[in-house]
Amino acid sequence: MDHIVRLDSRQEAALQAIADKFIAQHQGDAVKALKEMIVLNGHLQERLDTVEGSRRVRG
Repeated sequence: MDHIVRLDSRQEAALQAIADKFIAQHQGDAVKALKEMIVLNGHLQERLDTVEGSRRVRG
């Protein structure tokens, strides 16, 4: 892991609420929700890598 994120109690509560909603969208199946989150994060990482790669080529 490259970066550790520290949250204050307000941020932690907001993150928990979002996580609860995401799991509820998957009928309460936390494993199913986690799998979808991994896939979504993979897509986002690919897009970030593409953007970073194009910045290196230009810059």
